[in-house]
Amino acid sequence: MRSDAALLEDDLAAFLASLTTAPARQGPSAPESVYEAVLGRSLYAPVADAVGSKAGQQALAPTAGAPAGRAPLRPSMVFWAYRNYRGFPGRAGEADSAADLAAVRRAAVAVRVLLKAAVALDDIQDGSGIRYGEPALHVTHGIPLALNTGSLLITAALEHAADPAVVRSLLQSVGRGLTGQAVDVSTRTALTRAELVAAPRGERVAFWESMAALKTGTLFRMPLDAAVAALGVVEDERRVLDEAMRNLGLASQLFNDLTDFVPEFGGRATHEDFGQLSNRVLLELLDSAPAGLRVSGELVGARLKEFVLGHPELRRTLLLLAAEAVELKRSAMEAVRGVCRSEQSARYFDVTIERKGHLLDRLHATLLKGEGA
Repeated sequence: MRSDAALLEDDLAAFLASLTTAPARQGPSAPESVYEAVLGRSLYAPVADAVGSKAGQQALAPTAGAPAGRAPLRPSMVFWAYRNYRGFPGRAGEADSAADLAAVRRAAVAVRVLLKAAVALDDIQDGSGIRYGEPALHVTHGIPLALNTGSLLITAALEHAADPAVVRSLLQSVGRGLTGQAVDVSTRTALTRAELVAAPRGERVAFWESMAALKTGTLFRMPLDAAVAALGVVEDERRVLDEAMRNLGLASQLFNDLTDFVPEFGGRATHEDFGQLSNRVLLELLDSAPAGLRVSGELVGARLKEFVLGHPELRRTLLLLAAEAVELKRSAMEAVRGVCRSEQSARYFDVTIERKGHLLDRLHATLLKGEGA
């Protein structure tokens, strides 16, 4: 696993160099032109910042003596699929296929870069100034250049993937993610808020699940969809993996929604979701909102915050949703283990998603102790 993760980091570095290396000058002493200087500031620098950002949490701690042993590494779901369906080096009867490995390496880079592009664009839409402790790209380079960089990375990633089946899979994932983001952003509008307030709970939950499956579930589906496209995995197992990744996406979105009410996890970023109605916690509590507020459209911002934080069912709702997230994670893990070809493959998968799964369990335990909100 560490060797695969280190290989991906090397491939990402090579990809970044291909995008940020200026053409050779005509002479070694030739001065930098205005065009070259502008290109460096407006293209190479923001691309380097976007691809080099912490678009996720470290999952493999540095280990002396291991490949890239002193560097933090993140396992890739793309490589998990490759190891699951093509085996591990050194095992009897298993050997790396040069063509498959090349396709998977390209797919893994493309997926990681698409996630970086999504971060850049999502931060603009959400008005997020900080991402994993770093200034967001649009804060450092401005919104126009951040938009341009995100768009450039999408096209560069798709070109890098090369394999037609992988490119088709990635295009579908990008489309699903943008669709989910459109629905999420729409919950900031008065019309969508009014429709959700008027809808029965079942329809609100269905709305949330559709949005979360597209927006967050795609982040889990995209790596596996790309990998199985490259490897030609049988349709039955594709469906199992798709459903498992959808459930992991729903669990992850529930975690994100719940942390807005649990300072131990959300920190200073708690209680920030009241400008829109995409948070599942809010959607669960709307039925008991005063009729006057529901009809007037005033159930937003400070009024919504006051209503939700003072709701007698808030703590119980948080606990129920945390339990739902844990169960979604459990069912997804069980489904994936059912298609694992070996115990080694099952351990690889567990480590790949271990940190988020551990956080879900911790969040549930925290709420069971009566903390949060």
